[in-house]
Amino acid sequence: MQTQVRIIGIAGGSGSGKTTFARELAARLPKEHCEIIFQDNYYIDQSARFDFDGGNVNFDHPDALDFDLLAKQLAALKSGFPIEIPIYDFATHRRVAQTLPLVPKAIILVDGILIFHPEKVRNHFDDLIYFDTPEPLRFQRRLERDVRERGRIAEGVKAQFERQVKPMHDQFVEPTRCYANTVVSELEEFSPALETYISHCLELIASNR
Repeated sequence: MQTQVRIIGIAGGSGSGKTTFARELAARLPKEHCEIIFQDNYYIDQSARFDFDGGNVNFDHPDALDFDLLAKQLAALKSGFPIEIPIYDFATHRRVAQTLPLVPKAIILVDGILIFHPEKVRNHFDDLIYFDTPEPLRFQRRLERDVRERGRIAEGVKAQFERQVKPMHDQFVEPTRCYANTVVSELEEFSPALETYISHCLELIASNR
């Protein structure tokens, strides 16, 4: 029997808690039945335009991402076909030759700040979760992540947040809150929402057996 794929979109501003939620949800589900697709894998090649840390390349604008490919691959998973997820190298700002193979699974989580913006992607989601987190907390989390995980300097992260992240959030991310089935607005809502979706996803997995 072909796996019935349910795709859950998890969006919100950078540093909102969406990725933590996606990873904790996936960790509580059987690995063979759940996988996460990250928006960050779908950046277009920026190597020719990248100037310096916190510079002119706007990674928070929808045009920086290959949403045509993401939409095509989500459609393929829904139809029962495997996909090859691209890999973006943040050190060189290129898409590398290797890919991540993914076969259809009962639960596919898609994580990203802008995934609710393009209708061609949004229409593939069976459920949409949005994390509405205060800006000071989002900035602090992004600062710590980019310095620790991506080798960024604090000054570059701050400049990028002020020039690009905040304006793009206000223009393209926050307005997509209206599409969500579930909005997590307070820190104390995180755990209840997580437990609800664990139960929901386990029920979906069971229905596939």
